[in-house]
Amino acid sequence: MGTKLSLSIDRSASTSLSEQIHSGIRKAIEDGVLEQGARLPSWQDLSAELGVARGTVRAAYDRLAAAQLIEASRAAGTRVAQRPGAVADMQTRVDPGAFMQMYREMTQGPAFFQMGVPATDVFPATLFARLYGQAVRAGASAPLLYPDPRGELELRREIASFLAIARGMNCSPDQVIVTNGYAAGLGLALGALKLAGQPAWLEEPSFPWSRRGVELAGLSVAPIPVDAQGIDVEHGMRSCPGAKLAVVTPGQQAPLGHTLSLGRRLLLLDWAAANGAWIVEDDYLSELQLTGRAAPALASLDRAGRVIHIGSFSKTISPALRLGFVIVPPALVPLFAETAACLMPAPGPAVQMAVAEFIREGHYLRHIRRMKRLYASRQQAVLAALPSSDCVVDVSTPGLAVLLKLRDDISDVAVVSEALPFGLFPAPLSTWFASSASAQPGLLLGVASAPQRNLREACRRLLELAERYSKRNLCSFA
Repeated sequence: MGTKLSLSIDRSASTSLSEQIHSGIRKAIEDGVLEQGARLPSWQDLSAELGVARGTVRAAYDRLAAAQLIEASRAAGTRVAQRPGAVADMQTRVDPGAFMQMYREMTQGPAFFQMGVPATDVFPATLFARLYGQAVRAGASAPLLYPDPRGELELRREIASFLAIARGMNCSPDQVIVTNGYAAGLGLALGALKLAGQPAWLEEPSFPWSRRGVELAGLSVAPIPVDAQGIDVEHGMRSCPGAKLAVVTPGQQAPLGHTLSLGRRLLLLDWAAANGAWIVEDDYLSELQLTGRAAPALASLDRAGRVIHIGSFSKTISPALRLGFVIVPPALVPLFAETAACLMPAPGPAVQMAVAEFIREGHYLRHIRRMKRLYASRQQAVLAALPSSDCVVDVSTPGLAVLLKLRDDISDVAVVSEALPFGLFPAPLSTWFASSASAQPGLLLGVASAPQRNLREACRRLLELAERYSKRNLCSFA
């Protein structure tokens, strides 16, 4: 199929129609809008689209071919010709902004110690490819209709059943809305709740993308400190009593790993019910609790319908799927369904049906059990491989990571930047803080992507870089 051209034809102009077509396509090529190798519509198709005679378009194409701007063949069709000096270089580069630059930096890879990605060596890729292939073939022969924007019923049923067993939640498939990953789930919640202008509690530290998403939705962020019992609810009630939203990671606080205590869970739920506030529960690690059994979801204790539970398959299957889900309180189901239908429909049915079958046949739970054993082993291996260093003031094991808290004089961002050329990519702890005044330097070493060979050398290299990029050493270099 040819490239869609935006050509304007002025029949009242003194310039011939053929000349207008020739000039329009030539300008698109020279400006880089049509890149080298881009396929053009056939002259028959373009003439029908523009409502002009075929000979008019053919004459324009002949002139372009004579100028070696396009070339035609029976096999490849009519395409923009290759020329010395890439025309793409002439295109205006648009700055995507500081946030997208940070996003790309934080998601580049793959690399050792990278956070947020599962291990690739235990995923049953062949099995999943078979299930996905079956789903694609079934979809190709299905009626050409718009799918349910809430997601395929088969997957919503499997998610509801899994959550009942694994997370202690009692929900119906109608409360499940399938999304394009966690970010889309958060966007769906923020879009449906319409809380622009209201304050929102976020854990300090917290996931940077969640914090930025809340800000983009027009809410003001109130960072609430975290301790060994999770988010300090009483602090939030004192410092920002009028908040209408709280975004929390109660199962395993991101990034410090603390589980929200039962007392604070009940206090948070009482606060939300009394103040008409909503709680977004980011269940980002779901069942991947490496020590003991995962705590029940906060939503399992919710009796007032104030908790919106968001999960995804990014950590348990693959972030490339961009597949997640939202569990909506019954009273909000119509509103969320309308928002999904109009603004954020579920991803394509094929990937949903493949995941549904993956869960239904028991592969998902077996895969999670294998990952937990592997990750626990790798976490212990990283701890054993760490050399002693006066750069590190504390070592802990939050979630699927090993956290090295560094001396205050060390720039963790600089360490990470310098580690990437060595194939090492831990996450800098300081970027998870909303306030630079409370930010702490540290390195989050993802255990799922920890190297299996030369682990001691990788750890040694990181700590050498930490010492090199201490502020006192940087000052001495200056």
